[in-house]
Amino acid sequence: MGISPWQLLIVLLIVLVLFGGKRLRSLGGDLGGAIRDFRKAANKQPEDSEQ
Repeated sequence: MGISPWQLLIVLLIVLVLFGGKRLRSLGGDLGGAIRDFRKAANKQPEDSEQ
């Protein structure tokens, strides 16, 4: 039993009412930047991998 589209819509509306559109855009941008930085760090090869 999963989440129905109606339940998801209701949760999204509640979050929008609680935080507001401007703050959600700010949070989304911050989250996107954090994910991007994490991926860069995860894909970065250590320079001294051979010892």
